[in-house]
Amino acid sequence: MMATEPAATLCVDCGGGGIKAGVLDAAGTLHGQPVRIPTPYPLTPARLVEAVGDLAASLPAAGRLTLGLPGMIRHGLVVWTPHYVNRGGPWTRQDPDLVQAWTGCDLQAALSASLGMPSLVVNDAELHGAGVVAGTGVELVLTFGTGLGTALFDGGRLAPHLEVSHAPIRRGVTFDEYIGERHRRTLGNPVWSRRVRRVVEALRPVFLWDRLYIGGGNSRLLTPTTLAQLTDEVVVVPNSAAIMGGARAWELYGG
Repeated sequence: MMATEPAATLCVDCGGGGIKAGVLDAAGTLHGQPVRIPTPYPLTPARLVEAVGDLAASLPAAGRLTLGLPGMIRHGLVVWTPHYVNRGGPWTRQDPDLVQAWTGCDLQAALSASLGMPSLVVNDAELHGAGVVAGTGVELVLTFGTGLGTALFDGGRLAPHLEVSHAPIRRGVTFDEYIGERHRRTLGNPVWSRRVRRVVEALRPVFLWDRLYIGGGNSRLLTPTTLAQLTDEVVVVPNSAAIMGGARAWELYGG
């Protein structure tokens, strides 16, 4: 590995299907290509920490870590997380032992101790937001992947996290279930894209944003017809924004 650069940031974006990592310099420039591994299941906090260590060993050295994790994260503590509490991953059986292991886990402290560097653990959509928000007005980030991720900003300041994905969009169906990856595969991209547009229209009067950013791994699968129907204040951003937000996240959330 290269000599440690104190200002370099190791950024890790954890998803239901994969874990991606890259190293950024102080200006937010990526050093080399990011690396990705399939999310290993069953996934305990200790196994995730080990996986992050393995990823770090394959990348240029860094002086700090930013990690985005799905679910409700408060001050580095995991209040609740999806996928990882299921023994075989998304949509499989929930394991009580995994629920117990993840609930209240101080993942930020565990990563700092294992990797020997300051660590910052945030919600994965908040990590995405750090890579794209302009810092003016009310900005909402929606990420479409295994499920729905959200992050809300006002003048660049992060609002308390809301798990909008758990709210019902229609009787007995949550946003996560309505536009998640499992249903995209079943419905096909055209029908799924129309659902994404309905989600945007359903959330518009709730947030009355000045700008909406649509990202996540599945944003690239939106059909041209749906993209053309989105209004001017809606911006589709690449999934790489999550990795690129790793350095800026310390400015926005690390103080």
